[in-house]
Formats: sequence, structure tokens, C-alpha cells
Amino acid sequence: MIEIKAKFVRADSAIYATGERVECLIEFYHCGTGDDNRTENLAWASAQLHCYRKTNYNIDKVNELTELVGKTTLDAVTQASGDIIIATKPKILFCDLRLLPGETKTYFFNEILPRNGPPTYRGHDIKYFYKITIATQRVKSKVQLLSVPIRVLPIPIIARPDEMQCTEETNDELAPTNPFLEKREISELEISWHHLKNVTARRAPKFYRISNKRGFVGRFCLFKPSYKIGEDIVASLDFSNCEVRCVQFSVKLQSQEISLQTNRDQSGSELNDASSVNSLDLASIASGTAIDNLHKSKTSGSARNAEEEEPVGKISTFATIHQMSYAMLKTSVIVPIPLHITPSFRTDLVELRWRLHFEFVTTTMLDFGTPNPIEGEVKAPAEIPVETMVWNLPLNAIYAANPLQIYSPSQIHKLLIK
Repeated sequence: MIEIKAKFVRADSAIYATGERVECLIEFYHCGTGDDNRTENLAWASAQLHCYRKTNYNIDKVNELTELVGKTTLDAVTQASGDIIIATKPKILFCDLRLLPGETKTYFFNEILPRNGPPTYRGHDIKYFYKITIATQRVKSKVQLLSVPIRVLPIPIIARPDEMQCTEETNDELAPTNPFLEKREISELEISWHHLKNVTARRAPKFYRISNKRGFVGRFCLFKPSYKIGEDIVASLDFSNCEVRCVQFSVKLQSQEISLQTNRDQSGSELNDASSVNSLDLASIASGTAIDNLHKSKTSGSARNAEEEEPVGKISTFATIHQMSYAMLKTSVIVPIPLHITPSFRTDLVELRWRLHFEFVTTTMLDFGTPNPIEGEVKAPAEIPVETMVWNLPLNAIYAANPLQIYSPSQIHKLLIK
């Protein structure tokens, strides 16, 4: 028997970004004992990176855009369910390998993830996932496969990389230089990482005036529009000088899976379908508004016309916070962004967006209750007439973090050939 083991070189995090190099160690071990002198023989072995897509959409296979680099007979025997949309050129590990009992042979495999490939995503109607397929075969036997899954994060491609190169040259001029050393070229992935750091670190506070049909509720301040996974969305709410008091509120971090295929096929009918999926948006159209004071643009469904409203898509909630704010004039909002989510991305079939979903419980009763002169306390009212309003605030984007900052220890994947 021969045991095949596969383990990534990066042991602390089995997560990679588009454009990074995936490195894997593949070990072939003869499990026989010393008493058994039979030599195991493998005809060949190869390794290849595949990206699969599994979807419920009706896709025309003829017009479908694929990036098959090296299509071989190995694609016909892959066991993963779904369509292969990206396949790198297979790399031969060996030919005619002979192993004695207890002998081990280790091979090194590396491959660069395509820059324009989709990220790992498991949505409602579509899924993208990556696997390293290790195939081997004995003489006159069937092909044996070992699939090693990996997680891929999207890194946006910079349209004008010359701007980032100028920044790097400025930093190099300030440091001591050696005329005998060649200048190191900056890769496209490094330029993208520098640009991503600048985008997510940029502060651009925006103020939103929240009101309903009964008057002013409060003012919401979002300190920056773009975030990375693992960060906290920090904002503030100001209820001073309000006409309607907010009793309590909740904030949810939600993803929107928007089908681009459905938009192309159904054109204008997608708006009605999206409104029937999420009933909360109908409530926001009837009750809540928010106006961006800096750019003078409407930001909620209540301020748009029905024909101009953007599609909502399938909604998923990943984080929720809840606060009581009846006696508060100012409070902070901190919404964590989990590390396991998929950042914002767009393909030919689907677009993933992120938003903050607010639910405000309001009342027109502005006093806090009846004061008690004997005990010096305020007696809260027994009943408060309340109304609920919702508001959806779209985020500019949620980007990927550095894979080395996400702790996800790689496992050893095994295959036993008898």
C-alpha cells in the first residue's frame, strides 16, 4: 500500500490571495513492513490547480467564458461536483516511481493563482471553490485522485500601477542606497497590497440625517467607507435635538448576492422579485429616510423612485449588535467584520455587496417619566407607544486582509492506495 500526504508549506494559514504562489509538499510513502520485500510501482503522478463553479443558474455552455489553460484527460475524471472554470497546466511530479517498504519520496508543487479568478464563495445560488488535484496511477489500474481544498481571497487589480511605483521610489530615495545593488522590481501583487492599505486606511467621515414621517430621529456618522475583513466598523449616533426619540436600535452586517444573470434575462422584472424576497425593504420605503449631508445624495430606498431602485438580491446576516438608547444623547456603534466572510467581488454571473441594516424603535414621547421627589428618582412610564423603522446603508466595499493575518492551520490530506 502507498500513502499519499499533501501539506502546504505555509503551515499557519492555508489561505491565499489571487496572484499569490501556492506551495505544497506531496509525500509518497510505502506502508509495507520490512518482512514484505515487495516493491510498489507507480506509473506517474501529476498535480494541477482547479477552480470549480456550482450554480443553479441556466448557463449557455457555448457562450460561457472559461480560462482552461491545459485541458487534459485528467479533467474528465475529477470527482468534484461543478463546472471547471479555471484549470492550470498540469505539472508532472514523476514517472515510473518505485518504492521499497518504508521508503518515502517527497515532491514540491507550486502554482500561481490567477489574478482575475473568482474568490472562494459559498452563496445561495452559486459557489466558487478551489482544489489542488493530485493524480497518480498504477500500471493497468484506474487513476487515483487526492483533492486538497484551499481558500482564495480576491485582491483588486490596480488600473494605474504607476502611481504606486512613484510612492515606492520616493521611499527608496529617503533610505541609504547602494550603487552596486540592482533595484528590486515591484510585483503587481505588492502594488495591489499597497493600494489596498491606502484605501482601507483613508478616513472620510460621512454624516447621515435619519428621520421618519414624524420628524428627526438622529444623525449617524460613518468614519470611513471601506474596510477589511477582521476590522470593526466604528460609527457614532447622535440623538440630541431630536423630534422623535429612539428607544432601541439594532445594526446588522448583511451581504447581498445579486444575480447578474437574472438581471440580463429578466431586465426590469428583477425589481419586483427582489422586493418580494426581503420584506424589510418595503418597510424602509414607507418609513425611513437618510440624507448624506456632504454629497447631498439620497442613500435609502425611501428616497428613490421605484424604477430607479437597485436590486436587493439574496440577503445573509453575519453580525448583529443591539443597544437600548432611550435615555442616551450620543452612543457608539461597533460592528465586527468576521474573518470567514467573502470580500466584495463581481463576476459575470454574480455580484457580492455589503450593507448595514438598521432597525430603529422610535416613540414621540420625549420625557423620561414622572419624577419622584421623595426618592429622587424618575419613574419610567408603564407603556410607551412605539413604531419601527428600518434603513439600509450600503458600504463602499469590504476588502480582503493579508492571509498571513488570518490564523487557519493547514491540515494534512491523505490518500491510501491499496
